[in-house]
Amino acid sequence: MEHTNDPEHEDLRPNAAEEQLEETTSQTPEAPKPDTSEASDLSFENRIDLNELSKGVALIRNEISKVIVGQKSMIDMLIASILANGHSLIEGVPGVAKTVSAKLLAKSLDIGFSRIQFTPDLMPSDILGTSVFNMKTTEFEFKEGPIFSNMILIDEINRAPAKTQAALFEVMEERQITIDGSRYMLDLPFIVLATQNPIEQEGTYRLPEAQLDRFLFKIDVDYPNVDEEVEILNREQHLRGSSKTAQITAHLSKEQINHFQDLVTQIKVESHLIKYIADMIVNTRNNPFLYLGASPRASIAILKASKAFAAMDGRDFVTPEDIKRSAVPVLQHRVIVTPEREMEGVTTKQIIKQIIEAVEIPR
Repeated sequence: MEHTNDPEHEDLRPNAAEEQLEETTSQTPEAPKPDTSEASDLSFENRIDLNELSKGVALIRNEISKVIVGQKSMIDMLIASILANGHSLIEGVPGVAKTVSAKLLAKSLDIGFSRIQFTPDLMPSDILGTSVFNMKTTEFEFKEGPIFSNMILIDEINRAPAKTQAALFEVMEERQITIDGSRYMLDLPFIVLATQNPIEQEGTYRLPEAQLDRFLFKIDVDYPNVDEEVEILNREQHLRGSSKTAQITAHLSKEQINHFQDLVTQIKVESHLIKYIADMIVNTRNNPFLYLGASPRASIAILKASKAFAAMDGRDFVTPEDIKRSAVPVLQHRVIVTPEREMEGVTTKQIIKQIIEAVEIPR
């Protein structure tokens, strides 16, 4: 039969390809639709608005990374200590940017900053301040020491004797000092960042346990790897004598930091995670390898630190991973290994990691 090209017939006849598609569709059973109920259950919106906090954390990281190469873990713990309103002890051999990192962190924040170089002849009044007799008014006036600031960098904290270190007990815990029967409150936020060299023993004094317990974190700073070392040298070559801190810009004000610290306290922690922290702490007290276990202040520190890490990740709830991430830097300076195990070369970090693995993770 001869095919006609009558346009009238072509308009009435459906396209052959469309007919085939319709026929195939009618014969093929309809594919099941993907179940989106589970995905919708997993999607969530934070009950706390953490957008501003996340932006602030990103800005601080970016500013510090302009100078510091690598050391991501150290930078995150320094930021977490600020959000958790805690102090940090930075430990590492000379030359690994402990002091520079603390100075960069302070410069990236629009807050007061004070640096105190600890020496063997330093007295408590050199830190806290002293009363001076005013000849005009015939009265004693209190002259504030360098501790009256928002962020305090104590360089080589283990070089001052016990009497000077004891002057920090009250101010680190209660954010106040008492001199001549008068109490002086410090401006908030108040954060102490201290550095110490674990290698050199001559001319140093071991920090008392009461002071170590007042630090939220003990941050270990390691050597950079080969690639990071090359990058450090390249950046130093391009500086050509200019200051490393000149390019750092301050972003967060005191009011913003206080607001962020308040947001972190509102982070949700489920009851089974509270029990998880408690089990971990009690395990340190019953561990045969430890001479001194962790105090209740340590469990509170893990709680605060895990909230800070959760907020930095943009979550308004704590997970077991946040707690495990907090455990080593919070506990390693608070527990003491038995002399027998210490002679065998066992470290507190190894024991804490064993405890983390031994304690059952709540589901």
